[in-house]
Amino acid sequence: MSRLLTISELAKALNLLDPLNKKPLNHILRYWEKEFKQIKPKKINNRRYYSVDQVKIVKKIKFLLKNKGMTILGVKNQLNLDIKKLDDYDLDGLQAQYHKMYFKKKNLNLLNKVKKLKKYGKKNSLKS
Repeated sequence: MSRLLTISELAKALNLLDPLNKKPLNHILRYWEKEFKQIKPKKINNRRYYSVDQVKIVKKIKFLLKNKGMTILGVKNQLNLDIKKLDDYDLDGLQAQYHKMYFKKKNLNLLNKVKKLKKYGKKNSLKS
């Protein structure tokens, strides 16, 4: 069984610390727990414990909020869309593949239009 992290341990691992006294900012994690339905720590004796999967979700939320500058609503939308799963360690994730496919299709459309223009001229290409 993998080790569970307490809320303070998770805050320290995410570097959510008060700049002056270096105490963990647990209130941020409690707030995110209220905002994001994906965060569901186990509560034992009224203490929060985060599994490995929960830690991954919280890291993703922190990355999107703090590093990417997204809003809470934006992060909620990001987490709810399967195609837009971001992996800050894998730049060639699902979102990148989706965009490559989308732009490839757009480029092919544009190339076909340019070929028609070259072959038939402007007037005739608009008819087909």
